[in-house]
Amino acid sequence: MPKAASARSTARAVRAHTPSAAATAVVESLAPLLLDWLPRQRWFAGKGRGLTGLVPVAVTELLPPVPSGGEGPGLLHLLLRVEQHDERNPEPAAADDCYQLLLGVRTSLPPHLSSALVGRATGGPLAGRTVYDALHDPYLAGVLMDRLRSVDAVGPLRFGRAGRIPAGLSPRLLGAEQSNTSLVYGDAYILKILRRVVPGPHPDLELPRALAAEGCERVPAPVAWCEAEDPAGGAERLTLGILQPYLRGSTDGWQLALAALADGADFVPQARDLGRVTAEVHLALAAALPTVTLDRARTAELAEAMDRRLAAAAQAVPALQPYAPGLRAAFDALRATERTRPAQRVHGDLHLGQILHTPDGRWSVIDFEGEPARPLAERTRPQPPVRDVAGMLRSFDYAARSHEPWRADWAARCRDAYCEGYAEAAGSDPRAEPELLRAYETDKAVYEVLYEARHRPGWLPVPMAAIERLAAGG
Repeated sequence: MPKAASARSTARAVRAHTPSAAATAVVESLAPLLLDWLPRQRWFAGKGRGLTGLVPVAVTELLPPVPSGGEGPGLLHLLLRVEQHDERNPEPAAADDCYQLLLGVRTSLPPHLSSALVGRATGGPLAGRTVYDALHDPYLAGVLMDRLRSVDAVGPLRFGRAGRIPAGLSPRLLGAEQSNTSLVYGDAYILKILRRVVPGPHPDLELPRALAAEGCERVPAPVAWCEAEDPAGGAERLTLGILQPYLRGSTDGWQLALAALADGADFVPQARDLGRVTAEVHLALAAALPTVTLDRARTAELAEAMDRRLAAAAQAVPALQPYAPGLRAAFDALRATERTRPAQRVHGDLHLGQILHTPDGRWSVIDFEGEPARPLAERTRPQPPVRDVAGMLRSFDYAARSHEPWRADWAARCRDAYCEGYAEAAGSDPRAEPELLRAYETDKAVYEVLYEARHRPGWLPVPMAAIERLAAGG
């Protein structure tokens, strides 16, 4: 980028951080397009609530659009708060959710980018220009990596690095994610772009960095990251993107489990290994970050939060209502326990798909974001490690129920082997606290019912089978 153009771009970006009138004009010109496009994206979390407005937080030119009539693309980075309403509630909702967009701007869109089209602006500073999702454009994905690897700041954006990143890596977009977007560069690195962003330390950056400092090799260490200043003027930043080594040729535990089921093979040795790996990560997290002790009152608070989630889920999914008293009994049993227990930072959304088996035979744990639907403050709160254990036990059940006929025996053997492997590495068996384990399994199954009802209704029978078992005290 020419020096003069770069200076103009940075100056505009700094002013836009306020946000400026220019940033507001850009967003207003794009609003008719984005109000239609945003709700159709897989990562948009506000489905089911009407999208009524967009509030600019920051608009940054990572590559200025060329003058009208030119062919070169521009790259805009947008942080937008969305205004939504629930048709069942006539009161307008606050503009709570903030989304990160990377938009390409061209005079005309080449055919190979047609699937990325957002629309053509009809007014404002981008009038007559075609706007599209820039992450589908290899050229603009390369520009993004160039900023990440060699620039410290552009306007409100801040770039950090833990090592040198080579230039000239070819990007390709991955398409399987629900809540974020990832690009692979040269089969050497993977860049996760967070779509819904909030101020505060993001666990998918914070925890892998802490584990790397502790010397834990089970988690790929971040190589670079992008953050933004808190638009509200606070000290905390918003994490926008994380670059980590790409484990080429890896297979996740979910695929391996399904392959074993399809072949009629056992999965016990792998499940035991996964238990050991989980314990190793938990021990490293406890050494790297502060831990707390949960007394009876704080344990009761955990149970009450589970109770509230059950009540909300049963209202949203009526099929849960007949089972609610039995499910609530699990939370009551936890509330009644007298013992204290340790709590620490945990993965937060551990399942078979979050553990990769690399070609050299090692297991690596990925995606420390936690359950994206839950508030960041909840996801970063110390929890009993058994929360992750419960998530993995539910994952074995999911795998077994995806097979016809259902392999209950396969799931039971995997669950036992996983807990045995965990106990070997951690020195304590998660099954030694049955009230705690049952409560967390129940809470996880309730979450699964709500998720499947909203996103994959065809899968709803899987967690509902667990709900029936858990409500009966299983």
